Amino acid sequence: MIALLGLVVGALVGLLLEPTVPTVLQPYLPIAVVAALDALFGGLRALLDGTFDDRVFLVSFLSNVVVAAVIVFLGDQLGVGTQLSTAVVVVLGIRIFSNAAAIRRHLFRA
Repeated sequence: MIALLGLVVGALVGLLLEPTVPTVLQPYLPIAVVAALDALFGGLRALLDGTFDDRVFLVSFLSNVVVAAVIVFLGDQLGVGTQLSTAVVVVLGIRIFSNAAAIRRHLFRA
């Protein structure tokens, strides 16, 4: 219940304050969002499988975001940022759809 309340309060504060992302960090935001979605879908799958652990979820969430951002940063430094960003989105997208399929099979038995 506390997490849901925190989510609602955070969303309302974000809508009211309309924060802006600094130009330097803008290339990393979509990658961070996709990495966070991967962790969320993985957490939901683990919850439905009965293997959810809050520590594992937190570490997975934070490490996914950090590793994805580091890969994109290194790509920018090497001059291939767009290609590495695409690679990160593809890999995380595959994981998201894999987890979504497992969630669907669990919920609908199909």
